[in-house]
Amino acid sequence: EVQLVESGGGLVQAGGSLRLSCVASGFTFDDYTIGWFRQAPGKEREGISCISSHDGTTYYADSVKGRFAIFSDNVKNTVYLQMNSLKPEDTAVYYCALGPLSAVVALDRPNEYDYWGQGTQVTVSS
Repeated sequence: EVQLVESGGGLVQAGGSLRLSCVASGFTFDDYTIGWFRQAPGKEREGISCISSHDGTTYYADSVKGRFAIFSDNVKNTVYLQMNSLKPEDTAVYYCALGPLSAVVALDRPNEYDYWGQGTQVTVSS
């Protein structure tokens, strides 16, 4: 059974940083994409970053480019999202998701991702 477990969320002041972790387990395929999404109350789920296991290709939404960084530790089957210069509008529940390799170009199509974690809350105070 594929499982994704996020951690690292919390309350932080504007301008601060957080690092989210996503531990993936229970799968055997070699090539995949891990994506980070977020959903604020009353808003649609937004894809913010993803990374390919094949060659480490990464993508970022314009809203986080230059502030967030995604990276992976393949030995630990963990993908991290380093979030710097946080803003109140970054407040949301953050989810990681696993999809096929083709999902690396599908940040705007959450349905391309097959497995989802339970989410972790990030709250940025002004």
